[in-house]
Amino acid sequence: MSDKLFIEQRSEGDFAIRRPDAERISGHEPTQAEAIERAREIDPHATIQVERVRNTSRGHRDKWRKP
Repeated sequence: MSDKLFIEQRSEGDFAIRRPDAERISGHEPTQAEAIERAREIDPHATIQVERVRNTSRGHRDKWRKP
């Protein structure tokens, strides 16, 4: 099992929790904060990476950040 979990916004507008290279999501929540909390419940030791959902001066939507 991977030691990483990714939080990414879905086209439905909610946020998916996904392991790298997984075909299915591990869960989804209506907000990014709730998805981060749920990811910590799923695997407290995992490194969580959050997709940027807006452009900033330091990164764009296709970049990942720690919560």
